[in-house]
Amino acid sequence: MRGVAVVVGGLLLIGGATVVVLADQQRAAEVATLHDQIERTTDRLDDISEDNLTLAEQLTALRSQIAEQESELSDTSGFLP
Repeated sequence: MRGVAVVVGGLLLIGGATVVVLADQQRAAEVATLHDQIERTTDRLDDISEDNLTLAEQLTALRSQIAEQESELSDTSGFLP
């Protein structure tokens, strides 16, 4: 009976160690996946930021053009030119 308990205990110990090792490997794989996703997201944000700056420059130019056109079209005397 004692021998059976030792064998069962040894099997449980080996099984527990295996579960711990597998869980650690899975955790390490998930951490690596998350690092890759963070890197891709950071790169994407950098690209979006560059696009945003370009669009902001275009918007500023358009706003300046609109302001010039509005000043040309303003009717201060009551008569359109």
